[in-house]
Amino acid sequence: MTAMRIRQAWPDDASAVAGVCVRSWQAAFAGLVPQRYLDAMDPSREESGWKTHISETQWPTSGVLVAETEAGIIGFAGFSPSQETPAIAEIGTLYTMPEVWGTGIGKQLMLATLTALGQADYAQATLWVLEDNERARRFYEAAGWHADGAAVEDTTGGAALNKLRYRRALG
Repeated sequence: MTAMRIRQAWPDDASAVAGVCVRSWQAAFAGLVPQRYLDAMDPSREESGWKTHISETQWPTSGVLVAETEAGIIGFAGFSPSQETPAIAEIGTLYTMPEVWGTGIGKQLMLATLTALGQADYAQATLWVLEDNERARRFYEAAGWHADGAAVEDTTGGAALNKLRYRRALG
């Protein structure tokens, strides 16, 4: 594995972040989200939204971190105050290129995100995961997250999908 660094994202990273997001969704959610929705995803349509999102983060309470090698950005994670309880952080995104799944890149990105959350004085964090996404649930559980009983229905792509909220203490 080549050297990797994790750093704060900048608006110029939006194209690469959009590419990672789309590739990860198309691989991770195949069989969960309708295939026509996944096939229609296009990084060039996602780029401006990511540029805006990255530009509007309020470091250190919200931000996007990218994992980067000399080949470019291979993963990212985004966090912000929770919609329900601003004193609690929410990790809204954590995606890596499918080619690096199982290599520890996601784990390093999670650890860097948890460190950033701790530095922003959050005591707890939450995230949402598709109930049927067993790979992601195993990943989060191995990192100390647990389902806290909250669930919502997500209709991404026109399918009704159950999402579970995971929670963990920080620090």
